[in-house]
Amino acid sequence: MSVPDGPVPVHRPTYLRAGAWAAVGVGGAAGTLARFGTDRLAGPAEVPWSTFAVNIVGAFLLGLLLEVYAARRPSRRGDRLRLLLGTGFLGGFTTYSTFARQVGVLLHGGALAGLGYAAAMVLTGLGAAALGVKLAEVLLRRRPS
Repeated sequence: MSVPDGPVPVHRPTYLRAGAWAAVGVGGAAGTLARFGTDRLAGPAEVPWSTFAVNIVGAFLLGLLLEVYAARRPSRRGDRLRLLLGTGFLGGFTTYSTFARQVGVLLHGGALAGLGYAAAMVLTGLGAAALGVKLAEVLLRRRPS
């Protein structure tokens, strides 16, 4: 058995790399600011449509992004881009905690409104994610090899 010359490179998992943390942080800050801006533009409403919209748009974009990412060969650059856009930006842009709080408020005002909003969000989000995946499949098929 031979001993390698010099130090042996150590592969550090992505979650232990400073660049990965930075990508998530920068993306998360940008996504949170985008959601905040969307909320401010929408203004107050009886039904929280801005939260509904950002979660549906986020689900669509995440489906699109992850399907494109899955079709590519893994790379450090691709990992960072996925972390920046998917985990960071879309993680900051979409919001489960606000959605849960808003469902609670709507349930307090009337069970039907809260249940309807929750069901509409979940079902529409699933559909939006599926559409994002499907669009990515179509776009990837059209791409020249």
